[in-house]
This record gives sequence, C-alpha cells and structure tokens, in this order.
Amino acid sequence: MDSFTLNWRIDKQDSGQSIKDYLKQREISKAALTDIKFSGGKIEVNGNEENVRYTLKEGDCLSVRFPSEMPSPGMEAEDIPLAIVYEDPYVLVVNKPAAMSTIPSREHPRGSLANALIGYYRKIDLASTVHIVTRLDRDTSGLVLVAKHRHVHHLMSTLQREGRIKRTYEAFAEGKLFPVEGSIEAPIARKKDSIIEREVNFLEGQYACTHYKVKGTGEFTYAELVLETGRTHQIRVHLSHLGHPLLGDGLYGGNKNQISRQALHCRELRFFHPFLERELCFSAGLPDDMKALLE
Repeated sequence: MDSFTLNWRIDKQDSGQSIKDYLKQREISKAALTDIKFSGGKIEVNGNEENVRYTLKEGDCLSVRFPSEMPSPGMEAEDIPLAIVYEDPYVLVVNKPAAMSTIPSREHPRGSLANALIGYYRKIDLASTVHIVTRLDRDTSGLVLVAKHRHVHHLMSTLQREGRIKRTYEAFAEGKLFPVEGSIEAPIARKKDSIIEREVNFLEGQYACTHYKVKGTGEFTYAELVLETGRTHQIRVHLSHLGHPLLGDGLYGGNKNQISRQALHCRELRFFHPFLERELCFSAGLPDDMKALLE
C-alpha cells in the first residue's frame, strides 16, 4: 500500500528557508515531523533523503511521505456498499443512510460507516484508517465528510473550528415553528445521569447556535437548518427545547407514528478544500422515508 505523500516545487519566495520552517507554514506540526522521522515516513529533496535542517533552494523538489496508518485492532473491515458523492486523494463525501452508526459502539459493533470505509480502503489499497470530519447520529441520514489521512484530518479540523465547513439540514418537527426564520442560541450539556441524552443548560452548557428557516407547515413543520456550532444532538435538543421535537425522535419527545427515526437529513455540505484551494459544495436529496412525509 502506498503511503500519503505531499510534493512541492520550491519557488524564489521560499528559497533560503529550512524544511522545518517551510513545513510549519503548511501546518505540518512538530509532532507530525517526529512521527515522520520515527514511524516510517521520509523527507526527500530532489530524490535524496534530508533532515528538517536542510536549506531549501529555488527549484528544489520537496517530498514528504507520511507513515502508513493502520486501523485499530477492534475496527473490522466490512464489505458494505457506500454511496460516495465525491472522492479525491484527500477526502471522501459519503451519503450515509439512517440506521447506520458513524463509528462502532458497544450496542452496534458492526455495520458502521467506519467499518465500511475500512473495507473500501482495502479494496483500493489505501494505507489509512478512518478519519471522520463531520459525524452524524446513527438515525440521521445525509452527507458525511471523511479525511483519508491523519494530516488531512488535522487541516479539516482547523477549518471546522474556523467555521469554514458548513452543513445544511432538512427536518420535520412537531407543531408550527414560529417565527418562520430565526436563530436558536441555547447552551447544551450532557444530561445528568445519562451518557447519551443532552439538554439545554444555561449554567453548565457549551454555547450552541442553530439557524433555521421554515419551508412549509401543515400538521407539522418542514424546516431547513444550518449549524453555527456542532454540539452533540444539537438540532434535536434545540427543537425539543422550543417544544417542537423532531418527528420520530423518541429520545427527545418526538412522536413515532409517522416515521420510525428522527426526521433529520444533512442535505448540503460546503467546505474549503485545503489542497484544491477552493470551496466545494455537495448535496443529497431527502431519503424515501422523509420524502413520504411531504406526500
């Protein structure tokens, strides 16, 4: 299996820098350089192995090969079909169905997106493990951003903290949400005596903000939501806090008569690609069980 490798041609502006300083500007950390040095990676200039003190010259070809990554021993590869919306050497965008966990858990040790990714990586001979950038709850469907390598995950996590990864959801909530457009700002914390459930907690919670826009109303509300922050169960908790739990969301008071899981779907994923140096946007339409609510 080939390891992840990055290559640069040094221009006049960067001539005279050490490899260490050059790579620091490209967000390759000291820890990553230590990993490269001691765990099977390699730094080469013009095909010759060099250390980070080497002084770069205009026209040099700098190559950094990162160490191979291996899945953790408990992560089984499974041959599960993936709905791949986009793929390049750095990232994947996958349309995850409901009833699939993002990563294995004690309750669901198999059949997760992570298990499927490990199986897929084996098929394409990719020496990596799973790096989920945007996780979804087991019963939430829609787009998930995956980094193919540890360094890419590091870069995407930085973009996420900077608010440069945006997710837009579609949801069906009980009752009529009013006003028809607004923002929900309410801090979220883990509910006492529960390892799963969250709640709005103005004393101990972390800041959380969800923007919403009503797309239609009838016996329930059809809404579009955009996350400003990414707290666990954020949309579910915020809508339940307003008295409008998601249809099917039994954990937060939703009725399961019309749909058997929370009616929440990540429809759009927009992010700045650090290697292509431009913004990408992908979308995935509503799955059948949520489409049926519109009929």
